[in-house]
Amino acid sequence: MRTVRTRTSTAVRGFTLIEVLVALVVMSVGMLGIAALYLEGLRAGRTALYRTTAVNLAADMADRIRANLPAGNAYAGTGPGADESCVNGDADCTPVQLAADDWFSWSSEIEAQLPQGARAEILVNTAPAPVYTVTLEWPEIGQTEAATYSLSLQP
Repeated sequence: MRTVRTRTSTAVRGFTLIEVLVALVVMSVGMLGIAALYLEGLRAGRTALYRTTAVNLAADMADRIRANLPAGNAYAGTGPGADESCVNGDADCTPVQLAADDWFSWSSEIEAQLPQGARAEILVNTAPAPVYTVTLEWPEIGQTEAATYSLSLQP
């Protein structure tokens, strides 16, 4: 009969401290990556929201310009400082007064919907046919240059 000898070894069960520390480091790096990805997603979402708002505001002013073509160059510049208050009043507005009211209302919407420091400008090129260029500019967090959106229209 043959005798089989089994080797008894003292098997270590569980994890060593070094294995646990390595696993924690690997998991920490992964969690930092997930957090950075989440923050980048939030930043991209905010940028997309501001850009969509700027597109809508520029389209709004383009519609106002198309509705008041006789005002012509009255839309040019960076807007008036005061409300012309002839809208919904006793007397009819002139096209220039309506353009000033459009600027006033539009400027209020820009201040409410875009970040502080947003600017708007409308350029009018009258030769040979009128071309209006509506430009919005707003600061973006983490960017050195302001974000801009321009819309050109030829009514």
